[in-house]
Amino acid sequence: MSKRYYIGLPQWNHPHWGSSALSGPAAQSTLQRYASHFSSVEGNSTFYALPNAATVERWREETPQHFRFCLKLPQHISHRLQLRHCQDELRGFIDCISPLQDKLGQLFVQLPARFGPDGLDTLRQFLTQLPAGFSYTLEVRHPEFFAKGEAERALNRLLIERGINRTLFDTRALFALPRDDAATQDALQKKPRVPLHVIATAQAPMVRFISPMDYRSADPWLAPWVGMVARWLEEGRQPYLFFHTPDNRESPLLAEHFARELASHCPDAQGLTPWTHTVQQQETLF
Repeated sequence: MSKRYYIGLPQWNHPHWGSSALSGPAAQSTLQRYASHFSSVEGNSTFYALPNAATVERWREETPQHFRFCLKLPQHISHRLQLRHCQDELRGFIDCISPLQDKLGQLFVQLPARFGPDGLDTLRQFLTQLPAGFSYTLEVRHPEFFAKGEAERALNRLLIERGINRTLFDTRALFALPRDDAATQDALQKKPRVPLHVIATAQAPMVRFISPMDYRSADPWLAPWVGMVARWLEEGRQPYLFFHTPDNRESPLLAEHFARELASHCPDAQGLTPWTHTVQQQETLF
């Protein structure tokens, strides 16, 4: 029996992918080409603005049945209101994306670094008000949620109690191998430098992994994830994995590299549909 996981990138379009392994027939949209290989995507655009109904319908029509959108809650809810007095905004978000129906993967709540242990009661109240019928994942960035103290334990207990996945953002390779190029420097400024504590608080753990510009240099940090994802699959979980590089130019190759390594450990794992080019050909196309 095959084991399903979901794998993707933080975007489905990039100016450098046009002549790459993700290119395709001119009649296909960039989303159609992307979704013919990847099984999920981080929908970061909803963090900034909600799409109109026609756009949501196009997303639904241009993706296969197994594809899953992981859409980020609007920043007005998570960053400006910090989960307080946001029921109208939450309802508007849910109403907007509901036409995607069973193509919705996880709804992604990303909290700012200033949201700390003092906000746990607010978080609890917010989580109890989330509509049923959806899968949710939460990313925190406050240092105390990574200190292995009572704040982190309380957070994990709450997520387990509510069946909410905890997003794991692995930035270790990026900070261990910094470079002077503009994209890397921008990523170093924007990405959180927090410890990695691997935990699955629900059935669909989400991992976000960012490598240095040379994605192959991240192997010492990437390799342990192969075993962990294989273990989750054996436990019956359905993990979501998203791969980044500082400019995302080679993020498809990073994801494909991981999928090949996972297949060697877990041959019945299904998540990525390989493109037809060889790895060597792929690397010359970016």
